[in-house]
Amino acid sequence: MAEEKKTEEEKEPVPAWQLFYDDIMLLFFLGVAIPTLIYTVWGLMEIVQIPELPVFKP
Repeated sequence: MAEEKKTEEEKEPVPAWQLFYDDIMLLFFLGVAIPTLIYTVWGLMEIVQIPELPVFKP
């Protein structure tokens, strides 16, 4: 009886989110890449918004 129940559970497809969360290296890569990308874009936006200094001509 227990073997029949186990084979029925194994036949069910594995959800895509479970496969995503089981891949630890993918989660690590995304955890490093996404904040790096966001902070880089944020920094570039801040640099672009700095006004230019007037040029001094003595």
